[in-house]
Amino acid sequence: MSTSDGSESVAGVSRPAAPGRGPERVGAPHGVSPVRLLERPAVPAPRLPLDLAAQVEAHRNLGAALGASAGIALPAQRRRRFRLLTVELPALVVAVVIAAIGIAVSGGTPAPAPLARQVGCVQDPVAGGCVVPEPVAQAGALYVDPTTPAARQVDEWAAQGRTADADALRALADRPVPLWLTGGADTTERVAAYVDRAAAAGALPLFVAYNMPDRDCGSFSAGGAADAAAYRSWVAAVAEGLGGAESVVVLEPDAVPHQLTGCVGEDGERYDLLAGAVDAFTAAGARVYVDAGNPGFTGDPAATADALRRAGVERAAGFSLNVANFYSTGASVAYGTAISEALGGGVRFVIDTSRNGAGRLLDAADGAPTWCNPPDRMLGTAPTLDTGLPLVDALLWIKRPGESDGSCRPGEPEAGGWFPDYALDLVDG
Repeated sequence: MSTSDGSESVAGVSRPAAPGRGPERVGAPHGVSPVRLLERPAVPAPRLPLDLAAQVEAHRNLGAALGASAGIALPAQRRRRFRLLTVELPALVVAVVIAAIGIAVSGGTPAPAPLARQVGCVQDPVAGGCVVPEPVAQAGALYVDPTTPAARQVDEWAAQGRTADADALRALADRPVPLWLTGGADTTERVAAYVDRAAAAGALPLFVAYNMPDRDCGSFSAGGAADAAAYRSWVAAVAEGLGGAESVVVLEPDAVPHQLTGCVGEDGERYDLLAGAVDAFTAAGARVYVDAGNPGFTGDPAATADALRRAGVERAAGFSLNVANFYSTGASVAYGTAISEALGGGVRFVIDTSRNGAGRLLDAADGAPTWCNPPDRMLGTAPTLDTGLPLVDALLWIKRPGESDGSCRPGEPEAGGWFPDYALDLVDG
């Protein structure tokens, strides 16, 4: 998984081949800060059967696989029908079944929804009660950076007369994505400038902190801080740039799963570094989500929960799932709920939906791993803070769509490089 913003070489996460600086925020409705939109009352989480989403995922991928194996090239109209049968209807089934399970476990009464969805208001934890928000776009208070590679590509294609392609790519350029932080001497200045731009837009900035020593265990996104001391210094620089402003930080994609799968030492240093980052970023105003991988990385909610505890998740806002991967939202909800229960219940999480609209690729394509720039994938649910899902604070495009996972095939950009053809494929589905 990788991403870049043009000014810094930015990487995302790859998978093993096996199994207040600046002004106050002004954009939130009626004086309620953007972060408070995430701070809904805890909702009792239904116990989801872990095989439910897997069955739906299998159905979805079976349809896609059958079409591919038959060599069917569907025209646009039939492709839309095919997507409806293999992707959209199964996703709807997941949502309906999740709601039904919530009713069943509560003895016939639906589990209480977040207050904002119950009565059309936003809870104000300071003043108490709630206020009726003004209408907002689906992205809500999340900051849309107008300088991303997708935005620049739209301008370039429009200038070249590729109007249709430019219009299509606006599906990426007009959505909020995070700024990935991967090191560099100017970290404080870059973070502070981004915070200020978001504040000027009245929006909530998103960041991904991705600089752990031995990052990605030497794979496509290898790199990171030189050692523990360098990492702590970098964390302090990020925190200084945040400056007490409200923000969201996804912390170190795959660092915990890689520890669990044994590609780094067992001395516990990585957990100490993660816990220190949780405390530093939280003190600097951020809601921190410690990354927990995806349903197929370790597949062990109890072990993942234990590792998250060591990484300081109980002092964080929660954890993140599916970063740069393709698991369906239903599968991620089920897995995240199991982890939350293993943590004692009520621990919240966010899900990366940037490229999970068609689910996972089941078999390697052209000799590349299934997680590396897989063909025929689709954008997932657009970023939103209003998920309507128990325990899920946000659906986010954490992996920036259109940025390469790595040079897995001849001619593909290195991890983090902008990949316009792949971006267009994600939009077209």
